[in-house]
Amino acid sequence: MPREAEPSKNERDFILEALQENIRLDGRSLDAYRNIDISFGDEYGTADVQLGKTRVLARISTSLTAPFPDRKFDGIFTIITELSSIASPAFEVGRPTDTETLLTRHLETSLRRSSALSTESLCLVAGQTVWSLNATAHILSHDGNLLSACSIAILAALQHYRIPDTTVKGGEVTVHSLEEREPVPLALLHHPLCVTMALFEGGERVVMDPTLREQQVCEGEVMVAANKHGEVCQIAKLGGVPADALAVLNCLEKAVEKVRELDAVVAEALEKDARKRDIGGLMGELRADNER
Repeated sequence: MPREAEPSKNERDFILEALQENIRLDGRSLDAYRNIDISFGDEYGTADVQLGKTRVLARISTSLTAPFPDRKFDGIFTIITELSSIASPAFEVGRPTDTETLLTRHLETSLRRSSALSTESLCLVAGQTVWSLNATAHILSHDGNLLSACSIAILAALQHYRIPDTTVKGGEVTVHSLEEREPVPLALLHHPLCVTMALFEGGERVVMDPTLREQQVCEGEVMVAANKHGEVCQIAKLGGVPADALAVLNCLEKAVEKVRELDAVVAEALEKDARKRDIGGLMGELRADNER
């Protein structure tokens, strides 16, 4: 299986020596994120997120299906990640890597198991018909911190998506088209986002939003998932150098503050897209008729 190109010894030494002086290769401070650009497609539920050179395209799709036998009142919410050779030569279609497995597992815990989306709102006829919602994250470019980029993209797509309105009569479900009824937003209970931090110098130095090169030379990573209210959904540290409890708490405080900033960025992008869609829409046509 192909592998990601490892940094040379000179590169590794240069990055580590620079971090000892609180200098990063791209000029950021240790707790700064790269520039985040969020754009939405013409259809509801498509979000394109660029975090520096890392790029993720998230898409939401729904279909009618039968619920699980043991959860008759809940719809189905599934998160899928797709890593292909477009993003990195280390990825191959149809051959999941450890990176893809861990990425999906973290996103499932942060978004689905934290009940960010009310699955009860996806139920149409108990025990018979529910919505099955798939959130697919396509990784288009990989330059580190895939987890944060994917969580931002999926959460933005979930907030942007509009599910078709339905009518239930006599146990039969009728799905209305866009021309018949305005689709409705999803019932999101909270907005969790993931923050990744790389550990250096035995956990004494913490670098937020690490690039691919920084992740390759770091001694360990800490991932925190939380919402803007300070409610922590997940803390994960998989291997690497042992971290002191106080160091982990310090990471937690920094992550919660950063989540508030990221949430504001997503909200601003959604508001901007909403204003853009309102121009020339139904209200615009009504105003044009009145003017004529």
